[in-house]
Amino acid sequence: MTAGETSAARFPQAPVLKVKGKVLQTSKTLVMGVVNLTPDSFFPQSRFDGNIEETVSRIGRMFDEGADIVDIGAESTRPGSLPVSEEEETARLMPVVEMCAKKFPDGILSVDTTKAAVARRALEGGARMINDISGLAFEPEIAGIVAEAGGAIVLSHTSGRPDVMQSRTEYGCVVRDVADCLKLSAQKAIEAGVSEESIVIDPGIGFGKTFRQNLEILNRLDEFAALPHPVLVGTSRKSFIGEALGGLPSEERLEGTAATVAVAVMKGASVVRVHDVREMARVARVADAIKNRMAA
Repeated sequence: MTAGETSAARFPQAPVLKVKGKVLQTSKTLVMGVVNLTPDSFFPQSRFDGNIEETVSRIGRMFDEGADIVDIGAESTRPGSLPVSEEEETARLMPVVEMCAKKFPDGILSVDTTKAAVARRALEGGARMINDISGLAFEPEIAGIVAEAGGAIVLSHTSGRPDVMQSRTEYGCVVRDVADCLKLSAQKAIEAGVSEESIVIDPGIGFGKTFRQNLEILNRLDEFAALPHPVLVGTSRKSFIGEALGGLPSEERLEGTAATVAVAVMKGASVVRVHDVREMARVARVADAIKNRMAA
């Protein structure tokens, strides 16, 4: 690449993302805010205290602070966590989804679930996107449900369910193996009727990967960005950042998260999933300006 060429030459033409009646341009990095309706999220400040109105207000603030999408999860998927029943996940989730759909009709809500029944309820209740950390490995019928609703789907890679994934970190080449899995997941979604322009892929940093494997994926993210779907990166306050900083807890990983977001943008991420929307939206905006050599 010559000095006069833009970084766009390294990546495919920035695609659009079609999300149930909305079209998002990924020529700028999209910001996905994280809201956990769980009492045991790894980041204490994001834990749900049962106050639905306050949670909905927090989601509104995320949209105001620059979130293009807000991802709501009602079952923890942190390494070592145990599953909750469909009934409990739905009971936590639906009051928030339904209230948000009424208060923020133009807002894009994503629901983080691996259960087909929960996905169906969420899409019927106002969600526009499903974030499946299993990449259709746990309940493949999610793809057909998303297709029927005209929604979008995030397909992530994990080596197993949260309670066992960190015991399954053997790969021939972590980047190649994860990319191959994501290609298969995307093909399953397309065969089930999901639009190619409604699929996002996520290499699943922290899900069945070691510290060094997480760094390798982030360092070589441009290889995922060369695939035909937008890439989502979710590094926010994760344990590998704490490890890189000498063991800092999740509450002290803001600056480390900012570093990973900047790198992800420069390496071709189309979406960053973050807890701290205001701060990371600014990081992404500046990184976009540097990458594209234009005003943010």
